[in-house]
Order: sequence, then structure tokens, then C-alpha cells
Amino acid sequence: MHIVLNSFGASLKKENGLFVVSTPDGNQSISAKDIKTISISKGARISSDAVLLAIENQIDVLFVDGLGMPQGRIWSVKYGSISDIRQKQVEFLYSEKCLPWVKELIEEKVNNQIALLLTLQPLEDNMLRTIVQKAINSMEEHRLKITKAEGSSVSDLAPSLRGWEGAAARRYFQVISQLLPETYRFEKRSHNPAADEFNATLNYGYGILYGKIESSLIKAGIDPYMGIFHRDDYNRPALVFDVIEKFRVWIDYVVIQLFMQDAFNDECFEKTDKQCFLDGLGKRILIQSVNDYLAEIIIFNKLERSRVVQIDLYAQRLAQIFLKHE
Repeated sequence: MHIVLNSFGASLKKENGLFVVSTPDGNQSISAKDIKTISISKGARISSDAVLLAIENQIDVLFVDGLGMPQGRIWSVKYGSISDIRQKQVEFLYSEKCLPWVKELIEEKVNNQIALLLTLQPLEDNMLRTIVQKAINSMEEHRLKITKAEGSSVSDLAPSLRGWEGAAARRYFQVISQLLPETYRFEKRSHNPAADEFNATLNYGYGILYGKIESSLIKAGIDPYMGIFHRDDYNRPALVFDVIEKFRVWIDYVVIQLFMQDAFNDECFEKTDKQCFLDGLGKRILIQSVNDYLAEIIIFNKLERSRVVQIDLYAQRLAQIFLKHE
């Protein structure tokens, strides 16, 4: 279970060894053993006793902004900084093995996007199927350029890699827009702030995923701020921006399905001039849908685990890659 406090006045405290969630609708007591993460937005409160109970049970406490992006966290010192892993992480960053890792990461992202488009293309609409296939062909060309690119370091190839990655992403989202119900189609991918309902929901979904990946990296002993492809220009967890590329398509799928099923209404969004934000009801729908999807058991890298556990396992494997680097 994931505790999410995203309504003004909601609070979390400890009573008789249990977490107690208080909202205007009433109180709910929950055992610590049933909780995996706690997410707190602006306007909500958590007591120090509840924080200590979370630490005792190694429950991640995450503070997020109104857009769902992590702003801070509290975690147990039992999985704090591991100097050997982080020293090797630095060495890997400047090694010849770094560039192949980055290329593989971007190729996998494009492959995931292509695979999702293939599952979404309509069977009866030949015109739309043609549009999807043309986009896939273009994305495959960009992926091939990434595969064939040669250089001595990530910094040498970074501008080209980002260009091909961005071109593939633009084609991908152009098609996604055309596959959505007409009401929700959008002109282009817009980040924070979003210009439309779909991008507002997608941005918030990515924020949820950022938090889970950052937590997995920290627990594995990896420094989430020491990026490889995405540099730490804005004091953000740059390695999270690297690793998330492997898993973004999971959020894409959830958000696309919600819009295709017309799961949102006007109450789910707050709109201003040229800006759109996911609001209370919309957040609840998305958070529940994402958590349900990440809890599903899948086979990934030959292991049958939930998607959220697969993220933990990948972080552990990445830590071993760093440790074994010579």
C-alpha cells in the first residue's frame, strides 16, 4: 500500500504503533507492515513520530510539489551512502564503458516506444495504421543512427545522441496525439507547465516514477545526482533522468489507456491561460492507476516480479556494474 497525502489539511501521525491518516472525511489506521511508501504534497502534514515509525520500518517518505515531482525525502540510514559503490560510479562515468551503456539506454527507450505504438495501432483504420507505420520507420532510422554512432566519450556524442533521441520522441508523440480521442489531442509535447490535459497527466505520472527510481537507486547505494547522460546542471537527480528512460513507457501506457477510456472529466484538471494542471480527483485516479500497474507481476530480464520490484532489481544490477568496473 502507498499512502498519498495530496489534499489540503490531510495529516499522518502515529497512534498505538499504527499510522493514522486524517482527512476531512475521517481517520484510518494502517499497520506499518502494509505500507511501502508515503508521499506528501503541499498543505499536508506528517508528525515526527510518524516519520520515526517510517524510518524504523524502512518506509520511504517522499515530499512532492503540486506537479508530482520529488522535492525531498527521508530514508533509513541502513541503506545510506555506500562509499565503494559511489567511488566506482565515478570511475565508470569517465570510462570507455560509459558510452555503450548510454547508447543502449537510448536504444531501449526508442524500442519501447516503437513496441507501444505497435500495440496501439488500430486494426480497422488503414489510414491511421499507415501514419503509425511511417512514424515507426522514421524512429527506426534514428535508432539505427544511435547504434552506429562512434566516439571516444559520452560528451563527444551527447549532442548527436540527444538530437536523434529527440527526433524519435517527436514522431512518437505526434502519433500518440492522433491515436487519442479528438478532445484530448495535443499540438506537441509540453513539460512543466503543461499546455493540455494529456501532457499534464503524463508529467505527473513521470513525477511518480522519478520518485520510485530515485528511491531504488538510493537503496542500492548509488548516488542519484551523479548522472551519466543527463548532467547535473540544475541540482536535480541526474542519474534518475538516465535510468527513467528504461521505464518511461510504463507511464505512457497507463496515461494513454486512461484517456482512451475517458477516465477524466473537467474536475480532474485546473486550467489557466495556456497552462493545465492535474487536480485532486485527477491525481487520485492517476496515482491509483500507476500504483496498480506497477504492482502487476511481469517477466523482465528473465525474472518474474512486480514492475516496482523490477526497478529495485535493476538498481541493484547497476550497482554491481559499477562495483565490477575496472
